[in-house]
Amino acid sequence: MSAFNSFLLKISGELVGDQLEKMKFLCINEIGKSRLEKMTNGLQLFTGLMERNKLGPDNTVFLVSLLKDIGRLDLADKMTNCESQYAVSPNDLPNDEEQAKLDIATKVITDNLGRKWRAYGRKLGLPEAKLDHISQKHPNDLEEQVVELLKEWRKMQKAEAKTDTLIKALRSCDQNYTADLIQTELEKLKANGGQ
Repeated sequence: MSAFNSFLLKISGELVGDQLEKMKFLCINEIGKSRLEKMTNGLQLFTGLMERNKLGPDNTVFLVSLLKDIGRLDLADKMTNCESQYAVSPNDLPNDEEQAKLDIATKVITDNLGRKWRAYGRKLGLPEAKLDHISQKHPNDLEEQVVELLKEWRKMQKAEAKTDTLIKALRSCDQNYTADLIQTELEKLKANGGQ
């Protein structure tokens, strides 16, 4: 991720004149006027877009369209070329079968985990600072906190992300009902030939 961030730093440095103001104006719906008014450089804007999942190493479409809208086709081209360079390689992801299981587990956990998400995050090995960040990012939205937690865990685990790990961590947090629900859903998947 740091290589992508240093690339964004270069893009930010190439914005001149009122180009940043024009980009901020185009982002009012995504970020909100009061927060945009405090932003004084491209990096702050890019960080805001990343926080709202509008920008990432494998997700540059929104920023490319912003750069085109302000007439910086040269920077838009650089962004387009960078996506393939910084995107997650397929080798960093679990196989399709495991991905399908993880998606099922993620949905069940999101629907059922609730307030114990921090304890669950610790069992999954997420650092306390990351848990604090998730809590601050979504202060009043338990569901979003759980979604973010699972996203961070999958990012951390890459190809090693396994549904069994999620289930074991649930059981160690006394979340047996949720663990059982996942296993029931996975058995349905198996019965339907999803394996």
